[in-house]
Amino acid sequence: MTDAKTEKVILKRELGLVSAVSLIAGTMIGSGIFMSPQFVMYNIGSPGASLVVWAVCGLVAMLGALSYAELGTIIKESGGDFIYVLRIYGQPLAFLVAFTFMLVVKPASIAAMSLSFGEYAVAPFYADCAPPQQVIKCVAVACVLTVATANILNVRLTMSIQVVFMVAKMVALLVIVIGGIVALTQGSTGSFHNAFEGTHLGLNPVGMALYQGLWSYAGWYNLNYVTEEVKRPEVNLPRAVMIAIPMVTVLYLLVNVSYLAAMTPRELMLSNAVAVTWGNKVLGSWGWVMSVAAALSAFGSLNGTFFSGGRVCFVAAREGHMPDILAMAHVHRLTPSPALIFTTAISLVVLIPGDFQSIVNFFSFTAWFFYGITLAGLIYLKIKKPDLPRPYKVPILIPILVLIAAIFLVLAPIIDSPQIEYLYVTLFILSGVLIYIPFIHFRLCPGVLDKVTVFLQLLLEVAPAEKNV
Repeated sequence: MTDAKTEKVILKRELGLVSAVSLIAGTMIGSGIFMSPQFVMYNIGSPGASLVVWAVCGLVAMLGALSYAELGTIIKESGGDFIYVLRIYGQPLAFLVAFTFMLVVKPASIAAMSLSFGEYAVAPFYADCAPPQQVIKCVAVACVLTVATANILNVRLTMSIQVVFMVAKMVALLVIVIGGIVALTQGSTGSFHNAFEGTHLGLNPVGMALYQGLWSYAGWYNLNYVTEEVKRPEVNLPRAVMIAIPMVTVLYLLVNVSYLAAMTPRELMLSNAVAVTWGNKVLGSWGWVMSVAAALSAFGSLNGTFFSGGRVCFVAAREGHMPDILAMAHVHRLTPSPALIFTTAISLVVLIPGDFQSIVNFFSFTAWFFYGITLAGLIYLKIKKPDLPRPYKVPILIPILVLIAAIFLVLAPIIDSPQIEYLYVTLFILSGVLIYIPFIHFRLCPGVLDKVTVFLQLLLEVAPAEKNV
């Protein structure tokens, strides 16, 4: 039993440049581009302004990812925001990051993606009416469990799935782009006449439009959660970012132009599944193909999010901020299976009562609060510790601009249109202090926890994992 507790395993560096690009782009291109365009249009009010929102979101994601790439070459550890906040600010704030990401941000992201998968997977069977929410959620649950199983079994299987699905979703988006070009050449340009007429310029509509747009770019930071599994991270982190994000941004803009070429702005706003509506208008009887493509895209994105999401829980436990069992990896498969199982359970809890739009809004509010804290930490390091070894660095103006964007995204919806739900989210984040003080700071852990850890360790065939530096 002692040997089981002291044996160490190490996560392998399995991710090269192609896998890294696939993880970023494959996670970003998912449910968002098939679910968010109608919400962006609804909030911002005009086709021209919606395209500006999509371009701005791509720029923010690019600048944010470049900033995180520098952090990833200074602090070469997995865990993303948690490990950066821990090394820069210390334990109390880092615990709040881990607490919130594990219980809100990552599960909300997984839940929203699985809901979009369910929406598109069942759409062909409900051509004349909206599908029942119970059916969508049952399919979403099955999707989460399938992806969780693949991630628990094998890292190479996970990344193979990621590469294959990225190719599939790129083909689907190219079909939409080509269809849009054909529609434009045939004179379908009505949506672009007086393109900015009816634009909503308040803080709340702009903020909400950016929330929905940035949801489609969620994943720009994912490589930082698995740094210890990336080959030559000082080279492949920035390269993967500079390949993946501009490619995705251009694709998103072209796809939105195609949507607007095939549909009026009103049709776009009223659509429950915009890719299906587009497919029915452009492809006719083959419209169901877009439903399948969108579902596959969401599945691939969910796979990438799961891969990185389990690592947050894993690294937080390894640093003593969560139960020890969550810091262990399977002795043969070398995957952080306890952390992935935990992430799966919390995601299912978030999925059951939630709906897509509210989950995305609260995800964005919470996530950008902590992205801002992380970016402020990078600015601090650049000013106070310029001599730290950093194989890759960005001008200080870049993290400053993204920090300003983060502050706007957190405050704009609250200032312009306060909602009690944002207060609840804030109180939930702060409630982490009530757990940190007794259980992390003073280590008031009952002895029974050790017995549970040993039992689970033997049951799951896991052992403590060392850092791969």
